[in-house]
Amino acid sequence: MQELNEDIDEQTLDEEQGLYEHHNIKVEKGQVTMRIDKFIMIRVANTTRTKIQNACDAGMVLVNGKPTKSNYKIKPLDEISIMLTVPPRSVEVLPENIPIDITYEDDYLLIVNKKPGMVVHPAYGNYTGTLVNALAYHFDNLPTTKTKLNNDLYLERPGLVHRIDKNTSGIIIIAKTELAMTRLAKDFYDRTMDRKYVAICWGDLKEDEGTIVGNVGRDLKDRKKMFTFPEGSEYGKHAVTHYKVIERLGYVTVVECKLETGRTHQIRVHFKSIGHPLFNDNEYGGNSILKGLNTAKYKQFIQNCFDLLPRQALHAKTLGITHPISGVKLFFDSEVPADMQAVIEKFRRFMKDKEL
Repeated sequence: MQELNEDIDEQTLDEEQGLYEHHNIKVEKGQVTMRIDKFIMIRVANTTRTKIQNACDAGMVLVNGKPTKSNYKIKPLDEISIMLTVPPRSVEVLPENIPIDITYEDDYLLIVNKKPGMVVHPAYGNYTGTLVNALAYHFDNLPTTKTKLNNDLYLERPGLVHRIDKNTSGIIIIAKTELAMTRLAKDFYDRTMDRKYVAICWGDLKEDEGTIVGNVGRDLKDRKKMFTFPEGSEYGKHAVTHYKVIERLGYVTVVECKLETGRTHQIRVHFKSIGHPLFNDNEYGGNSILKGLNTAKYKQFIQNCFDLLPRQALHAKTLGITHPISGVKLFFDSEVPADMQAVIEKFRRFMKDKEL
């Protein structure tokens, strides 16, 4: 009876004050204890500690359904809700007749090989021309999830189980039914998917294979970027990237990366953290000459490579899944795209000529 009364009181509070949930954060099991205002500032973009403290004072920050103070110390598995007095708005996804490279399709899912430069879903500056716009045109009644664009703006994401960066190419899985989406999303959460990427990084890696471990979270100095924090830090989320050298090309190395976790920009910031940013990654320092010769010829060679590959050298090459309905193990592979392959070939010829 007491629990029922508390539920009614919380519902009344929402109705009287016209409060609407804009952020819902579930604290992970391994999260270290810290003040809730500090935690929210790390997790929610475009906010400040003062704004969070004011929201707490106004009763708009709830922990496990109850208003909390800004000095509350979060605990693992806490559920944090951030409320506002205006309802979230949804951005309409406009169907667009954009070709999609579908490598596999059945009644429950499809595998798309995303080309570089295509944004996965609409966001500021990219409301059209995205994979989601294309999916809305080619398929009806795809299950949807929601993405927060800002504090009061939501976007429906038909069929998307995961995403890759705009300038990363490769395999994306799309769910066609609610059941398939639920089971695939759980597989991603449980890390049972087998995902491998191919990347070109600056420098000659010392070891033929290795593992990069470090928390990945928003850069404290630039919220638009991600950063690698020490394992066990109060910042970021636990992240693990396994890598294996495919080919050494003197000043760059072609590597295969296997994700144990799937954090935003994980491969890109992990390789930056070990001093080997991805080739031509303009957000993480790979778009300048980091290794090689101090000659005009070499500088022109690198510029030609940048022109051939005007993005970070990263491709989601393979994906292994358990079919969400049949339970059959499926494996999908894709070719390294032409722009990355062209740069690899140029380095091969360059290193061969250099040895002559």
